[in-house]
Amino acid sequence: MAIEVFNRYENKYLMDAKAFYDLYNRLMEHMQLDEFNRNDKFYAISNLYYDTEQHTLIRTSLAKPKYREKLRIRAYGVPGPDAKVYLELKKKVSGLVNKRRTAMRLGEAYGFARSGVPPEWREGMNRQVMSEIEYFLSRYELRPMAYLAYDRIALFSKESRDLRITFDTNIRSRRHDLRLEAGDYGEPLLERGQWLMEVKAEKTVPVWLSRLLSELGLYRTGFSKYGNEYKKNIRGAGAPVIERERIVL
Repeated sequence: MAIEVFNRYENKYLMDAKAFYDLYNRLMEHMQLDEFNRNDKFYAISNLYYDTEQHTLIRTSLAKPKYREKLRIRAYGVPGPDAKVYLELKKKVSGLVNKRRTAMRLGEAYGFARSGVPPEWREGMNRQVMSEIEYFLSRYELRPMAYLAYDRIALFSKESRDLRITFDTNIRSRRHDLRLEAGDYGEPLLERGQWLMEVKAEKTVPVWLSRLLSELGLYRTGFSKYGNEYKKNIRGAGAPVIERERIVL
């Protein structure tokens, strides 16, 4: 069964293609590919983000309070009308990311997000997560606001499944035709050849990884996919804003 509750720290790094390949080859000494990346192939993730008409959730998130939250529907590839998707509630509390999700059919997820009324429970759904999402939906009037998709390579530590590293590229978005089943297309969010790496760990990252990132001159950023999509398409900020932060060993 897929993991439905995550509590972890997430650090993000932006890099070009050369830096990606240099790092990827070094990481494979300690990491292994996710089962969906067999033969070095990507897998596509598509997301539909929900927000208020006034963009309350993303504007609050960009203000960087200690507590922030988002709601999205996530699919792997382009889902059909009855395909399994995940309705996800993502929270960040003082730097700790808490993600709670439950599986359901695409039509059920749309109906739940629209009405605030959960679908009838059945095996495979998470009752507790559904209750939390129901409460969240009662607090806001939400609607689909942005489509975001990307191609991913995921790695897991050979020593511990607590460490996961993902690389996303070809990040694309749209603010029209907001249906996951409508197709995997959109305007590029980053320049061609750029990669977004996320290091996800329940505790601190291992010393070998910190040293490797420092050696390659890679520094944490404050990059948010939905946040930068909002800045680019709604707030009109143009190019993504990247905040760099040095690693202290």
